[in-house]
Amino acid sequence: LSLRRRNLPHSKMPPKMSAHPKYEDMVKAAILALKDKKGSSVPAIAKYLAANFKLPANFKKILSTQLKNLVKAGKLLKIKASYKLGDALKKAPKKPKKKAAKKPKKAKKAAAKKAVKKPKKAKKATKKAVSKKK
Repeated sequence: LSLRRRNLPHSKMPPKMSAHPKYEDMVKAAILALKDKKGSSVPAIAKYLAANFKLPANFKKILSTQLKNLVKAGKLLKIKASYKLGDALKKAPKKPKKKAAKKPKKAKKAAAKKAVKKPKKAKKATKKAVSKKK
């Protein structure tokens, strides 16, 4: 092994690709999916991750260190033995597609125009009803 490392410069070493997303993303998904009001416990988070992601055998140890790091960073809040999402993870920037964002705006404008037309008809009907009563 040492000979291989000497022969290959560090820049040419192939990067290690994991079979799962970052622990931060997985923990966020687990907490959102579990929907516990008091926060999600470590065993519940571990059970969710084991069921939904392909993880190494020692992932529980890695998970505990990652949870501690996320608490230090302010991304998670530790409440007794449970974890809730911190402000940093709640306000994670979502990247909506520009094309998808434009289409709903057009629909809203069209709906707003229709909504404006309907009350005008209703007002006319109410005026006629009032005039008939007299």
